[in-house]
Amino acid sequence: MATSYKSLGQLDLTTTSLTDLYTVPSSTETVVSTVIIANRTASATTFRLAIRVDGDAISNQHYIAYDVPVAANDSTTLTLGITMVATDVMTVSAGDANALSINAFGAEVTV
Repeated sequence: MATSYKSLGQLDLTTTSLTDLYTVPSSTETVVSTVIIANRTASATTFRLAIRVDGDAISNQHYIAYDVPVAANDSTTLTLGITMVATDVMTVSAGDANALSINAFGAEVTV
């Protein structure tokens, strides 16, 4: 099994709609170690983060962060250790369009 430590996904959220940040590739398991949410604006906003097992349609049980505030011109770092398997999807949304940059880091293990 090969392990690759990497940036799993980067987004400039230009909408308030749920947006896929990362999908686990086939024959792969992933550990998400850190997600950083940066607010690039002079106004506070919020974010949501969900893990959709098998790419299921979003439902309340998928959320691991919901309407979490991010101060103006600030960032929030989540240290997670979330394990995901092939076809699982990390989905994010912003309280305000064109305000947040989101980056996820971790390790992919090829099985």
